[in-house]
Amino acid sequence: MSERFSVALQYVLPKRALTQLAGRLAGLKGGKATTAVIRWFIERYGVNMDEAANPDPASYASFNEFFTRPLREGARPFAEADYLCPVDGAISQFGPIERDQIFQAKGHFYTTTTLVGGDRSLAAHFEDGEFATIYLSPRDYHRIHMPCDGRLLQMIYVPGDLFSVNPATARGVPGLFARNERVVCVFEGEAGPFVMVLVGATIVGSMATVWHGVVNPPRRPDIEKHAYAPGEVELRKGDEMGRFLLGSTVVMLFPKGTMRFDSAWAAARPVRLGEAMGQRPPAA
Repeated sequence: MSERFSVALQYVLPKRALTQLAGRLAGLKGGKATTAVIRWFIERYGVNMDEAANPDPASYASFNEFFTRPLREGARPFAEADYLCPVDGAISQFGPIERDQIFQAKGHFYTTTTLVGGDRSLAAHFEDGEFATIYLSPRDYHRIHMPCDGRLLQMIYVPGDLFSVNPATARGVPGLFARNERVVCVFEGEAGPFVMVLVGATIVGSMATVWHGVVNPPRRPDIEKHAYAPGEVELRKGDEMGRFLLGSTVVMLFPKGTMRFDSAWAAARPVRLGEAMGQRPPAA
């Protein structure tokens, strides 16, 4: 199937119905049938179960339990860096935000304001700042961790489409990450505010955070904002902050002058939770 055709097909497929069905099936506790699906998935996508806290496929009651499996102790050592990579995945894009424009793929940009659900005052913090977009494939560990210490200020649920977020779709669908359903998490860190956006996709049955639990489903038609008092939710660098059910994408925003990406980072490069993502620039 050509890349152009696979992208065009997504405009007509019943993406929401497919995602709801996948979510229900992934939550079923089907005994041997569930184990057979898990074993097929491990073989199909090359999942490394030696890294899992529980490597036995038959021990997971549902596919969801398997998919959100924790890692064994020590599987992801943390680098000595101001900012850690928060997930396993591959770098889609990263670098400077040009005024309010975030680079998606050749010929495609989207705005910080659109990404965060239309809040111009929030988006203004990231004018000429830095961004990173990381794609989590089906084989990856699907819990999301903190890149640095942060105090939660607000969480914004933004309804939207459910296009795939794989690299081919990123090249073919304009404004992909700012049109899909997403959960915008706004933190205050040592260097100022930063944002982590959990982007939904086709077949991604659910997104959850450690402070709220499951954010979706149900899927709602309107933007919802949740504010958090000082001290209500404080997370340390490397702490788990959320998880996906099936693959998706995380987009991060940092203010101008607060982040310098690690020299080893490059678009399409595989990354792992806990490796160095960047440092704070030295004070002027």
